[in-house]
Amino acid sequence: MKKFDGIYTVGITGASGAIYGVRLVQELLRQNYKVHLIVTEAGWQVFREELELDTSKRNEVIKQLFKENDEQFSYHTLQDFTAPIASGSYQNDGMIVIPCSMGTMSGIAHGTSKNLLERTADVMLKEGRPLIIVPRETPLNQIHLENMLKISKVGGKILPAMPAFYQMPKSMDDLINFVVGKALDSLGVGHELFTRWGDQK
Repeated sequence: MKKFDGIYTVGITGASGAIYGVRLVQELLRQNYKVHLIVTEAGWQVFREELELDTSKRNEVIKQLFKENDEQFSYHTLQDFTAPIASGSYQNDGMIVIPCSMGTMSGIAHGTSKNLLERTADVMLKEGRPLIIVPRETPLNQIHLENMLKISKVGGKILPAMPAFYQMPKSMDDLINFVVGKALDSLGVGHELFTRWGDQK
């Protein structure tokens, strides 16, 4: 069996910014991490609207985006509670929901576990493992803020999708890579996706 550098779960929801999740998965796979991916129904709609993908053939989209192999990459449907990531006994090094809709964040904050994404997030929290939430919404109302605080209080990290400009971005890719790079930093995964403060030439 091939040895991987770690195992991570990635959730992609219906918030704008699906490209963040796609780029993150691609980078984890490139670096020899094993990835479990969950995409919500609304997430698939964003794939269609923002990435202009034909989502009527989801398996083909997954292959197109991630060129996966069965050993390194697993895609799970929302109701697949038999997936290994649904159990705390599975050695999952961390989970990131990128981008995270306010609906999914509410489900995580209240521990509803009504689908595999929410259940896996609940497992991360109960096992004391890294859970990173990348919300993509503006403006935020009090309910949104209270849900972020709930998650933060029980051990999750809130990492808003806010690109910086000190690295003088020259393209959309630069902005995307900054957010993805910050997300990887929070997972403890090294990368060279952006120039860090102090390293500018």
